[in-house]
Amino acid sequence: MGLTRAKIVIEHTGEELEVMFNPEEGYTLNHDNNFAAQNVPGLSAPVLQFVHGNMRTLEMELFFDTTDERRDVRDETRKVTRLLEIDSELHAPPVLRFAWGTLELRCVLARASQQFVKFLDDGRPVRARLSVTFNEFVDPDRESRAVNRQTADFTKVHTVLRGEDLPGLAGRFYEDPRAWRAIALDNGIDDPRADFTGLRLSIPSLPYRHPETGEVLA
Repeated sequence: MGLTRAKIVIEHTGEELEVMFNPEEGYTLNHDNNFAAQNVPGLSAPVLQFVHGNMRTLEMELFFDTTDERRDVRDETRKVTRLLEIDSELHAPPVLRFAWGTLELRCVLARASQQFVKFLDDGRPVRARLSVTFNEFVDPDRESRAVNRQTADFTKVHTVLRGEDLPGLAGRFYEDPRAWRAIALDNGIDDPRADFTGLRLSIPSLPYRHPETGEVLA
């Protein structure tokens, strides 16, 4: 029994597109992270600081053949390539769900390259290979609901880069520069204006309760 055909679902309409033939050579799924390197005097190597994760990309080659029906294969490839177009309701290309076997990816179609390799006598193509790239689509609101970044036991360690200060770190991790005192208290910092380049500071969760004084910062 063969593997179930790959399926593309247009999220906002529910329309389902079934791939005519599954990819013959499987697929390539790429994922990587982005790090910033900061040279710190006195260290033997640059300090690497995680910046953000990059989106996953899914690459594959789809195969279409309408030789038996003697009809234009572009009628089939068009079902996929039209997903690059801007939807009039969304004002952007549609968000998709690609599913094949155990693979499922919420994504958008980023690239499609068509190669026509067989033709009828009148010049109509009946066989095509379609190289496609899907980019993972991450909805910030949906992700923030799915991943609670401020749980009670959340503590992050951050290596301070040149030019960073406590209000800037509070703005980055808490989205509120005024919350810098939580970082200062947790790390025993008396002078928030000092140069902390190269130091590893703990970034506690909010609300923060000082373990000795009991002071609470929301």
